[in-house]
Amino acid sequence: MWILDSWCGRGGVGFCDLDQGARIHREEYAPPFYIAFPDADRHGDLVEGLSGRFRVDECTFTTIFGKVAGYAVFAGQNAAGVIARQSGQDVELYNVDLRCDQRWMAERRISPCTPSDVSRFTPDFERDLRLVRIAVHGSLMRPHEFSCIAVTDGGRCERIRGPEKTVLADLGSMIAGLDPDVILFPDADVRAPALVARAQELDIDLPLSRTGHYTRLSATSYWSYGKVHYRGCALLPQGRVLIDTVQSFVYQEGGLSGVLLASRLTGMPPNFVSRHTPGTLVSAYEAYEAVSRGIAVPFHKKGPEENRSFAFLREMDRGGMMFQPVSGVYGDIAEIDFTSLYPSIIVRENLSPETIRSTEKAGFLAQALGPLLDLRVLTKEMKKHNSRYDGADAILKWLLVVSFGYTGFRNARFGSIEVHEKITAHARRILIEAKERAEDSGFEVLHGIVDSLWIHGGGDIGRLQRSLYQATSIPVEVDRFSWIAFLPQNDGTGAFTRYFGRRENGNLKVRGIAVRRHDTPPHIRKMQERILALMQTAVAPEDLHGLGGRAADLYHAAVRDLPSAPPSELVIRKRVSTTAYRHACLEGSAVATYRRNGIDIAPGMTLAYVVRDARRHVVDPAGECAGGADLHYYRELAKRAWEEVSFVFGEYCGTCVGRRDLRAVPVS
Repeated sequence: MWILDSWCGRGGVGFCDLDQGARIHREEYAPPFYIAFPDADRHGDLVEGLSGRFRVDECTFTTIFGKVAGYAVFAGQNAAGVIARQSGQDVELYNVDLRCDQRWMAERRISPCTPSDVSRFTPDFERDLRLVRIAVHGSLMRPHEFSCIAVTDGGRCERIRGPEKTVLADLGSMIAGLDPDVILFPDADVRAPALVARAQELDIDLPLSRTGHYTRLSATSYWSYGKVHYRGCALLPQGRVLIDTVQSFVYQEGGLSGVLLASRLTGMPPNFVSRHTPGTLVSAYEAYEAVSRGIAVPFHKKGPEENRSFAFLREMDRGGMMFQPVSGVYGDIAEIDFTSLYPSIIVRENLSPETIRSTEKAGFLAQALGPLLDLRVLTKEMKKHNSRYDGADAILKWLLVVSFGYTGFRNARFGSIEVHEKITAHARRILIEAKERAEDSGFEVLHGIVDSLWIHGGGDIGRLQRSLYQATSIPVEVDRFSWIAFLPQNDGTGAFTRYFGRRENGNLKVRGIAVRRHDTPPHIRKMQERILALMQTAVAPEDLHGLGGRAADLYHAAVRDLPSAPPSELVIRKRVSTTAYRHACLEGSAVATYRRNGIDIAPGMTLAYVVRDARRHVVDPAGECAGGADLHYYRELAKRAWEEVSFVFGEYCGTCVGRRDLRAVPVS
């Protein structure tokens, strides 16, 4: 069995099995949810009333804290809400809102995109999936126009042009003939619903779905890590994978292999995982692990944080540790990185909500994250020799990073703020110990961020690496740099997360500058990329001095070419946190402009626009730029991008300062 896709239906689950020629199966499946009352005698009438409407069985089920006596209720999620209200919230609910297809697979210990005899925890995908790319030409401001559609199968691209009815009919015929398993489709979540609706109006068969049916995801805005995000409504075909290659975070980070691995690990279909954040996927992964181990998944986290003294919080809740660098360019640098430090601490220290008071038994979080962590160590090594593992490694990195943050999330099913605090406390001790061991080994520590140190000196780096592993049991990676530049903040002090440097293998590592920011226009990004490529030729800090003139020429050429740059090269992409702006600004103008064009805007959406007049806050949507661009505004953007990198050609190039200037800063 090789399940490509799965979905929930009335009283059962459906799935597409590629081992049987993409055959569609349906299984009857209506599992119960579980309830437990702290005082069952108080709610006897409620249980009796439930028994009159639904099947209710007395039972004992398992949570991470142990066995619980309660009831299995064979009803839907709405019934759980009624029970909660009628009991005055004096009830514990479990397995209420799990996707039935995920739960069905977890109980059988099978998962999507995985052969029956293969572990979920492998990054290899031996099956060749039939993949097709579809692209609708035209502006997103007019998503219902279909005069030209490109279909790419392998290396062959065919453009379908003509009247709308002809284009849609030919597209339907091509999909039916190719019968792809996976469709990669830019802006699919905007285009596909319009395509399907128009095809139905014209009575055209457009078989995006292998069953003819679709699952709809509603649009939502939500907060994550201090930012507002938006997930648009989507139309998910059954039996086929449809990925929005522009909007999918998982696809952007990990490619198709990353999507398939996330599906394999979480038990969720690729259509679902490609449209959700790493936080949702971590929650799904933990739920799958719990169900497969016979552990009930709480509907809402119980047990609020206990009252604790200010002194205790000050000692415990201090976040990660950082050592502030002194801005400058440094040569012969080594970066020491603890692989997946926070998840490694969870596993090593057996941290989980149920082990806070007693560590005698194995904790659920530690057991669940252990295989994920082992897989990350494997893919991190494998990608050094084969780039096809890059996507899998990127997704694993995100899942493990978020697994730590999720322990402190107030709605995390298996979260606990005390676990979160213990993790960061261990991490602070590890980084401080690593700093001291490095200094004792003859190195100077230039910078440190939570799980990494940048060091300089003539000590034995291999011996230090082995020493740190022996002390922590956490794998330690060493990355050597010919030179690295730590950039200054506005006040002249070193920036924590803005730096770039040349590795000994000639590649660059870049963080925090324009080329890495999502809102940088392509024209400006390309300018900075060219300058960084020039810097790659410098094999030592002193070589950078001689490149300043050529780098300046690249900057001036980019500024000179601005008037002739096509509008697509000047597009700015901004995520809006609100749709109601008190003061005039470019983002507010973009929101208003999109709305005038009939596009509904919600917080968290990313808007693409070209600035026509920055002083008057006038913008044009991407693809609709008719009035030209504000060249003065774009020259300023180019100047800022130049100043970020031209720092290395100045007076600080080649300097190196001692540890006396290093400052430890705890961060939350």
